[in-house]
Amino acid sequence: MLTDSNGVGRGKIVRRHELMSLYRGGRHMPISVLGLDITGEDVHETGLIWDSGDEDLRAWPIPGTLKPLHGTSPARAQVLMSMHLLDGTPMTSDPRHALAAQVARLNAMGLKPAGAFELEFFLLANDRDADGRVRPASAVLDGRRSPKTEVYSVDHLHGMEPLFSDIYASAKAQGIPAETVISEYAPGQYELTLNYRTDIMQAADDLVMLKRIVRAAARRHGVTACFMAKPIADYAGSGMHLHVSMRDEAGQNVFTEAVGEKWSPRLLHALGGLAATMAESMLVFAPHANSWRRFVAQSYAPVAPTWGVNNRSVALRVPAGDAKNRRIEHRPSGVDANPYLVAATVLAGIVKGLEEKLDPGPEVEGNGYQQAAGHAHNMPADWREAIMRAKASAFLEDALGKDMHRTFTAIKEAEYLRVARTVSELDYHLYLHEV
Repeated sequence: MLTDSNGVGRGKIVRRHELMSLYRGGRHMPISVLGLDITGEDVHETGLIWDSGDEDLRAWPIPGTLKPLHGTSPARAQVLMSMHLLDGTPMTSDPRHALAAQVARLNAMGLKPAGAFELEFFLLANDRDADGRVRPASAVLDGRRSPKTEVYSVDHLHGMEPLFSDIYASAKAQGIPAETVISEYAPGQYELTLNYRTDIMQAADDLVMLKRIVRAAARRHGVTACFMAKPIADYAGSGMHLHVSMRDEAGQNVFTEAVGEKWSPRLLHALGGLAATMAESMLVFAPHANSWRRFVAQSYAPVAPTWGVNNRSVALRVPAGDAKNRRIEHRPSGVDANPYLVAATVLAGIVKGLEEKLDPGPEVEGNGYQQAAGHAHNMPADWREAIMRAKASAFLEDALGKDMHRTFTAIKEAEYLRVARTVSELDYHLYLHEV
């Protein structure tokens, strides 16, 4: 499996006897695999379809990612792949290579990025309600269904215990450090946390593999795992917060303040870079039409490029805790975003802040939503504006690389046009008998 720009896993099922040949010579795959929209249709504007005659490239296994799939019979496994040209050069419309380039850039500065993602998602019933709306799944243990927001309810978690036990067993088999699970702030919504990784690439791999684990476990237990950013109109959406810090070559966290300092200058500069680049990067953090339904005041989704300490109403949160673990929680991304592109863009923003010594402005205290108006004027108002800002952004082109930037923005523009020309049920509801 390799991950396309939408975060969708694309690949093949091979037989056990084919595995050694995969490691010896890779596997030919068409270049168009990286030029598909969310539905799997070709996006010709990427230049990855007929411009090259849909040529074959070579996908190679990523060392260390061959992992067993828990509960399969006969026993099966999966391996992550990355795309290369036939001469072995990385194919730079592969999202994983975009992140690798930013990691290398920081390594050249003597810095090693570390981090972890949080995974929020919904467990939904396989069928809709009488009005065609999705609804929370019944407990797999006893079939009970709760329409309430069971935030932090332990009893509610017990109803899904068999499913979560499978998730933990699968994560253990794959070496993924899945930790705490909670019932989140909407009916049927949950959050799984991942342990911190000193290698941020591994953190992104963890997230990709954990989403597959959750989806597979849900199917086995007769429910649907939903990774839409906003599946239910009246409740909070699902985020994919990224916690990130930087270590120097001696292994010291450079975001940790020295004795007598309130904050490390490098922490502040990193925050400044992330704030300065957020507006033009929002397409990476909110890549789909549905993503933009998540950004509503007082919904735990940030609406302005603000920062604060121990404050969940801002976009860039510095969690409370031991100074040696000082980090930035980057909160704009929805769970529908591609973790490789999110991490690459966040790292590039940090680099910009460090190199230019950018000031993040004053810390937001209290209700950040009430204070957002003074900061949000430069943010994209909607998905279309985010696409236009991303296409024109020299920063984002540098963050993703020229090829990945062209591929990603072309795919998003094609997706926007598909949505814009679709006549929805809402159109009929609002206008059919009224205009």
